[in-house]
Amino acid sequence: MRIPGPGGFSSTRFPSTPGRAGLALLAALPLLAPVLAFADEVKVWAAGAYSFSDELGGFRITGASGTGTKDDPLVITEELNSATPVTLTIRTTKPIQAFGKAGEFANGVMYMRLNVLNNSGQAWVEFQFELQEILDQPSVFGDGLSFDQRNKTPDNIVSSNFADFDRDFEPYDRLLFRNGKVDPLKTVSFEFLVTDYTPRWTFYLVQDPRIPTG
Repeated sequence: MRIPGPGGFSSTRFPSTPGRAGLALLAALPLLAPVLAFADEVKVWAAGAYSFSDELGGFRITGASGTGTKDDPLVITEELNSATPVTLTIRTTKPIQAFGKAGEFANGVMYMRLNVLNNSGQAWVEFQFELQEILDQPSVFGDGLSFDQRNKTPDNIVSSNFADFDRDFEPYDRLLFRNGKVDPLKTVSFEFLVTDYTPRWTFYLVQDPRIPTG
């Protein structure tokens, strides 16, 4: 599947004596440079039957591995530079087949572990994840996407730094880790199962670190 990316400039050379339009474009190049530099920093990491991108900004992916099974989870390593929500873009890179072999198909069963470096300069006292099939819209019950909603007593939701968790399924698919702390420049790990019984080509994982209030 082709992943959309920023378009480049034409390979056609500028005329030896630029006209008015050419001069205007040349004058604009210094203004475009920061945008192009940012685009070059965005990387797409492939693991299993999926790709993972930090294209929506606010954080940086530094690694991805695994196939998505319980014994070989998808491991995403990240660095968050602020205590504001960021969104991980997840796309399928292999054919979709519900319950197909992990790694060969996007099968709707994704065991995940996120290793997140706190580079925000502030301690985190909670951390929330939210799944979205459509960007910025809640994932409702009928779309099949959730944090293993059918399992009422999950034993695979754990964190290195938080003792407890809460799950909410209506009107959002949210997973909140609480009763813990992540100091600046420390790394926290989260493990959970994402299920999608009507797999889509693209979905999103919003990550929201919480800082002390008051």
